[in-house]
Amino acid sequence: MGWKTDYRSFYYQGAPEPEDLILSPQETVLLTIDIQNVYLQLADDPAGQERWAPFIQRMREIVIPTVQQLQTRFRAQGMDVLHARIACLLADGRDRALSQKKPGWNYLLLPKDEKSSQIIPELAPRPGEVVVTKTTDSALTGTNLRLILQNMGVRNVVMTGIFTDQCVSSTVRSLADESFNVIVIEDGCAAGTDELHYRELEIMNMIYCQVLGSGELLEIMGI
Repeated sequence: MGWKTDYRSFYYQGAPEPEDLILSPQETVLLTIDIQNVYLQLADDPAGQERWAPFIQRMREIVIPTVQQLQTRFRAQGMDVLHARIACLLADGRDRALSQKKPGWNYLLLPKDEKSSQIIPELAPRPGEVVVTKTTDSALTGTNLRLILQNMGVRNVVMTGIFTDQCVSSTVRSLADESFNVIVIEDGCAAGTDELHYRELEIMNMIYCQVLGSGELLEIMGI
């Protein structure tokens, strides 16, 4: 078992194995989506504590350490580490996309300068690193990220972040549509439940991206 055969949906059962990945350091960046303070506080409310406890545990024990390791390895090689976060530019949130205004889970008012909308300290951007602020799910649709990546000569985007089935998925699809080669790191992402996480990986894998574990990526890149 490995990335060439794991996370296959109905469509790709029996399909040939993908070719080996060649990820030139000059053409490859690490992009982390929406690991912000607000989402690590979801279990603070007693009413939601039991519901969100597994997500918080996965974030603390798996996702955050994985992303920290990848950021460290990329930076040590002089490779670019990019960040995206969701926030509104206007205090009342009028600039948010419709998907962010609907009642329910997605309705989070996150003005850009509030503490809740900031990237968590453990994964904070270093001085000089690209940070994009988006007002919708996709970091490509909601910002000038496509232009930034093109200007940098990027072909390969290694993706981590939350939520696998929402903003990560939306960004992956947008990048794939623009012909970027996308690698999603399984242990660097999380959804509200493990079931949603793994189901979305199967949906995206082999058409919009390749899904790898962090260890597999580091071995392929030799970093």
